[in-house]
Amino acid sequence: MTANIETTKLPSMSASHRSERARVRYRAPFALRCGALLIDYILLVLVMTFSTMIARLIGGGARMAGGTAEKVGIVLTLILAVLDLGVLAGLTGRSIGKWTTGLRIERISGGPPGILRACLRHFIGYPLSLLPFGLGF
Repeated sequence: MTANIETTKLPSMSASHRSERARVRYRAPFALRCGALLIDYILLVLVMTFSTMIARLIGGGARMAGGTAEKVGIVLTLILAVLDLGVLAGLTGRSIGKWTTGLRIERISGGPPGILRACLRHFIGYPLSLLPFGLGF
């Protein structure tokens, strides 16, 4: 006893239809974008906090708070900020905070933004956007 099984072939999609389908973009919710920025901020503050704690332990308390360990912490925090928010976001489209929340910065063409655009976005655009709220300079 054998059964005849009918198979149907699905119509194949052309390359243009597949690329249109893959390029559907959604804007991330504001709270999720703020969460990603908060994760990046917490990472930077942790480096600064640990360097301050080490400076106070080694330097003899609050009187010597401006010691070498604290200056090294400031420099490390600045380097980490440029690497995370500028270089990493420019090359991959994701900072550490965006990676943990699943977000990505993209150009209209779909590629990563580039280091210069990422630096302008994070170090010039975000601070300027806070000026109308009185949180700026």
